[in-house]
Amino acid sequence: MNSLRHVAIIMDGNNRWAKQQGKKGIAGHKVGVERIRDVLAASRKRGVEALTLFAFSSENWKRPPKEVEALMGLFYNYLKKEAKKLADDGVRLKVIGSRERFSPKLYDAILEAEAIAKGAESTLVIAADYGGKWDITHAAKQLALQVEAGTLAASAITEHSLDAFISTADLPPLDLLVRTGGELRISNYLLWQAAYAELYFSPLLWPDFDAAAMNAVVDDFHARQRRFGQTSEQIEAGLGD
Repeated sequence: MNSLRHVAIIMDGNNRWAKQQGKKGIAGHKVGVERIRDVLAASRKRGVEALTLFAFSSENWKRPPKEVEALMGLFYNYLKKEAKKLADDGVRLKVIGSRERFSPKLYDAILEAEAIAKGAESTLVIAADYGGKWDITHAAKQLALQVEAGTLAASAITEHSLDAFISTADLPPLDLLVRTGGELRISNYLLWQAAYAELYFSPLLWPDFDAAAMNAVVDDFHARQRRFGQTSEQIEAGLGD
């Protein structure tokens, strides 16, 4: 059976769900926050060590100012209310992304939340002000600084050396990337990490994506054959990963 240690989810469909309910978009995001608890619990029961959620992309700053403000408020409240609960349940919180455009209040809340449960066995990752291109560029800049300082030769740069500076370097490799909401794209999310991840696109809007839906995704993953460039025959003969 395939090992499933790290799952990433694009939580899409909050606004559409709210519209279907005749409510404002932020109402969908509020319900979406509740789904995080369900999906995290279901994932942990299935042996997932790291769950990475796409909460706010680098491009989301282009949304209407009032919506952005409301999303930042939800993020702040989640950090303040959930970090201690997560720690008590053995889950550490990690935030990936630029952080440069966050308010000082939100920035401090992130640092405080991350410090609560550093040694926990499971990890919930929130990708906020995050973009896959940003992640790769940021890692490349760190290597460039080493080359500039004379501590690294450009010819010595490898995939492994760049991977060490990717924002999820301390987590297991990404096994599965899920997108809810029916859209068939990954929207600049974990581009480096998703190189060999399995992809799953759910028609369910995120507020409707519950523990049962997560379990169905995990079952589908375990039914797949992961080849990593090899043939089916090699895998079946026990020569693959």
